[in-house]
Amino acid sequence: MTIILGLIVTVGCMLGGFVAMGGHAAVIWQPWEFVIIFGASFGTFLVANPMKTVKDSGKAVVEAFKGKTPSNSDYLEILGILFSLMREIRGKSRNEAEAHIDEPEESEIFKSYPTILASKQLTTFICDYFRLILIGNAKSHEIEALMDEEIETLETDSLKSYHSMVAMSEGLPALGIVAAVLGVIHAMGALNESPEVLGHLIGAALVGTFAGIFMSYAVVGPIATKIKIVRTKQLRLFIIIKQTMLAFMNGAMPQIALEYGRKTISSYERPTIDEVEEQTLSGGPSSSEPVQKAA
Repeated sequence: MTIILGLIVTVGCMLGGFVAMGGHAAVIWQPWEFVIIFGASFGTFLVANPMKTVKDSGKAVVEAFKGKTPSNSDYLEILGILFSLMREIRGKSRNEAEAHIDEPEESEIFKSYPTILASKQLTTFICDYFRLILIGNAKSHEIEALMDEEIETLETDSLKSYHSMVAMSEGLPALGIVAAVLGVIHAMGALNESPEVLGHLIGAALVGTFAGIFMSYAVVGPIATKIKIVRTKQLRLFIIIKQTMLAFMNGAMPQIALEYGRKTISSYERPTIDEVEEQTLSGGPSSSEPVQKAA
């Protein structure tokens, strides 16, 4: 919710400073200038992006406002399900282990980790690479290269909304000038009016330039940056899976392999070793602990 707090501070300081200088806040309210700017901006956004990206951008904005980054419970779930699957592969027959990979919706292991099971991307990523481990012919460096390629593709797709929002932000100042020029054209048609009327029309035109620049640098641009931060943190879950599985393929015991994954988490968000041990011993997330759905 820091976005809302930041917008309140930004708008409050802007309006407060303007009023303190002797300005009249009502002058800034020029609805048709805003219609021109935002309508043209959204129209160019639709022209530049496929509908899938448009919908994902809306989803990304909601995620940014909610701050839907992975929580401590999400990290523990990832480490917990990886430990359970590695232990299953090490201690059970291939057929028994394959049952969890082939039908994760029916697997008791996946059912114990509902956040992971609810994310199709995470579930598919885990199952695909554990299946390759079970086949037994793939080398760890080949799996690593394949994982890197897939994670790069996921990153490209997840950040399309960020790039589209940045493009919109960059276009807003120019569209503000367009709105201002249209306002000046309107004012030129009233040159025979009194100075008060003409001054009001010119002031209304200049609001377009102000609104375009303000929305670009104080609203849309920062929201785009927040989208990038949120989406990048969500991709961290795939890095954890990658490092854990590679360590397991190279001969590490499941509990040791988890440390390779745990160390890829930022130090200020990283679960402690004791938390990881408690998670792996319990075989699933605590029912009393809130779980945030991963993207």
